[in-house]
Amino acid sequence: MPTIYLDSQTTDQDRRHRLYRGELFAFAPQVSAADLCALARELSEAAFAPHDPTVAHESLDPERYVEILAELKPEFIHHPRAKEQIGRLLSDLGCDLDQTYFDVPRLRTMAPVDYLNAGLAYQFHPHRDTWFSAPQQQLNWWLPVYEIESHNSMAFHPEYFDQAVRNSSAGYDYEEWSKTGRQQAAKQVKKETRKQPQPEEPLDLEPDVRVVTPPGGTLVFSAAQLHSTVPNTTRSTRFSIDFRTVNLSDLVDRVGAPNLDSECSGTTLRDFVRASDLEPLPDDVVAIYDGQSRVPAGTAS
Repeated sequence: MPTIYLDSQTTDQDRRHRLYRGELFAFAPQVSAADLCALARELSEAAFAPHDPTVAHESLDPERYVEILAELKPEFIHHPRAKEQIGRLLSDLGCDLDQTYFDVPRLRTMAPVDYLNAGLAYQFHPHRDTWFSAPQQQLNWWLPVYEIESHNSMAFHPEYFDQAVRNSSAGYDYEEWSKTGRQQAAKQVKKETRKQPQPEEPLDLEPDVRVVTPPGGTLVFSAAQLHSTVPNTTRSTRFSIDFRTVNLSDLVDRVGAPNLDSECSGTTLRDFVRASDLEPLPDDVVAIYDGQSRVPAGTAS
């Protein structure tokens, strides 16, 4: 089982290297994280008014619910305050903003399992983000917007961190997904029909690890962690925020989590901007990984 570090005061470099080895980090709500979640609540409550967003599914049919999400989620992604708060959060937690790059912040929703499980509310099967063309240096940052509990959270399956899983990532190309898969999300209401990387062998998913934090609590984990959405058997829809980071030096030096089984094509690195000034990653760095997300990363020491 991994070690879970709570409010660790270690350096960002040490934290990254521990994350690359499969450890988990969790932090109590920072002011910046609380402000980011407050923005998500403000937008969500306006979008679902007069309903409480966490129980709006009890009053809306799935088609109307998806229509609201189709407007709400891009609004959050492109809101300038969201990027500002992410920069503050990264600074609060010791990241070098000139070396740290992040992608767009996403607002996720997970309704009770029998209401909606497709498209904009897809409940993810066990997967590694690296199967989806993420680099081995990617770190995922996850924050609940409202109160959560174990039964509407996220599960990690750490016994697979150093064990390869047969999967369908070889058929996934990020460039193609960007052109077609994302645009189809709002059309997926009753059933998820988009082809996404999945395990191709039976997995033993128990015991799992679930980290429950208060709203604005921040969970950080490697993109190489096998994780899944816990089937939401509660009454409340889970609202959460996630974004991803990479460190420039680690990309250049190819230091990251070990690549055991990712065989996808393309790279997500063009989605990342520098935390200090929102400039994109240098083209020569992206070129190292372009077209071959299976480039091996050296394991962090």
